[in-house]
Amino acid sequence: MKITVIGAGNVGATVAECIAHKDMVDEVVLVDIVEGMPQGKALDMAESAPIHLFDTRIVGTNDYADTKGSDICVITAGLPRKPGMSRDDLLSKNAGIVRSVTAEFAAGSPDSILIVVSNPLDVMTYVAYTASQFPSNKVFGMAGVLDTARFRAFIKMKLGVSVKDIQAMLLGGHGDTMVPLPRFTTVAGTPLTALMSAQDIDEIVVRTKGGGGEIVKLMGTSAWYAPGAAAAEMCESIVKNSGRVLPCAAWVDGQYGLHDLFIGVPVRLGRNGVEEILELDLDQDELDLLKASAEHVDANVARLKEIENVA
Repeated sequence: MKITVIGAGNVGATVAECIAHKDMVDEVVLVDIVEGMPQGKALDMAESAPIHLFDTRIVGTNDYADTKGSDICVITAGLPRKPGMSRDDLLSKNAGIVRSVTAEFAAGSPDSILIVVSNPLDVMTYVAYTASQFPSNKVFGMAGVLDTARFRAFIKMKLGVSVKDIQAMLLGGHGDTMVPLPRFTTVAGTPLTALMSAQDIDEIVVRTKGGGGEIVKLMGTSAWYAPGAAAAEMCESIVKNSGRVLPCAAWVDGQYGLHDLFIGVPVRLGRNGVEEILELDLDQDELDLLKASAEHVDANVARLKEIENVA
């Protein structure tokens, strides 16, 4: 199998490296417009293979001809956030980038699966969907896996338990309107609500919602280790056809009462991409938060269309 990663910046390079370390595909292609950068990073990773003990072939290129026949494509291309910026601030510029790279890639790999990482993620997933004209089950965004990982990491920091024993779920758009679900979160089968006070849970929920922004303030740019690992985990479920249930920005058509947009919901990921969307039994408060998040995503899609029509 062959996986292409578009964008050889920090996130894209981390995706490629994580996939290579899993040794689950024949080839990873790292493509970028900057001459020499994907080639250099690919060579550096290849030289680490004898240390990490993987046999995945890593190719760096500026030519989309080298991506032809890919089974999966992870799109990380776009501008990162700077301090003071929200993901929504990247809307117009990144839409043009994502639309362009998606169309160029899709021409040579019409049967591929697209995983979008570029921000603002839910809207960029919609852009990739319209640009590729792929079936909706073969286009989805990464965010929920990353946001859930941050939620679990903060729970570990608070309780001192292993992340291996923490199961969590999070829905909604990738941003301040995301919906962590403490009621569906457990530690070794014990509900989180039985282990932590409501105040402590609320603090972790707030920190999870601002998790990306916290890193931007510290480093001056967006995160890459956790996002890269999250995208690689999604690829692994697809390649191995393992049917992992992971929160992804998927196309909803009636689930949770939502229609015709990409938003974070739990999905079963397999060889065909989104094999199934699972509907949790949300209470009214949780459902209201999810609907508010969907309204925010819809508003951003409408704003992008307005900007592009004016342009």
